[in-house]
Amino acid sequence: MPTTTDLGGHGERIAAAYLTDSGLRLLDRNWRCREGELDIVAREGDALVFCEVKTRRGTGYGHPVEAVTPAKQRRLRTLAQRWLAAHDEHAPELRFDVVGVLMRPERPALVTHLRAAFS
Repeated sequence: MPTTTDLGGHGERIAAAYLTDSGLRLLDRNWRCREGELDIVAREGDALVFCEVKTRRGTGYGHPVEAVTPAKQRRLRTLAQRWLAAHDEHAPELRFDVVGVLMRPERPALVTHLRAAFS
């Protein structure tokens, strides 16, 4: 059985492929600073997209997207500010998306993309 870290990495790879197939251009993955990590930073048209990826093996603890709590949202806003300060990227729109990846035995993963999941 893969570790939680392995599962998360696999889910992030699935999410990155899904997002690029949907037309987003990935700018950064697994960007870290002392406050934490941003899973994916991407651009879609005029929007700069900060995307949190949550992967689960089942829904016993709820759907993966439900794991992005208000506290996690606050941390992601802070991380986005840090990322913007460290990079020369500008956009008229900033967006926070959540991608839930539900791993299913013997079937393809189920991907749920919540665009503008919070502000």
